[in-house]
Amino acid sequence: MNTIFVVLVSVLVIALAVTMFRVARGPSLPVRVVALDLMSTLAVGLIAIYAVAVRQPIFLDVAVVLGLISFLGTVAFAYFIEKGEFPWPRA
Repeated sequence: MNTIFVVLVSVLVIALAVTMFRVARGPSLPVRVVALDLMSTLAVGLIAIYAVAVRQPIFLDVAVVLGLISFLGTVAFAYFIEKGEFPWPRA
């Protein structure tokens, strides 16, 4: 059972590293936003695996909250990209 968790965490960490590379070297802003969204999804997966490994379901609440915040952030970035400017007046 422990080897399964090690393999899952290893795969998610490798995916996170590849995604960080895409955030750093992304050709455009929308690609970077999608990569950030993927990073938060991978973080939710890591938290869920950890919750199962330590048998503490309270961490699943943390994963849900992170997922919701990530969704709102992605919607805000999409709104920003669509507008092409700041949605609030500059000071």
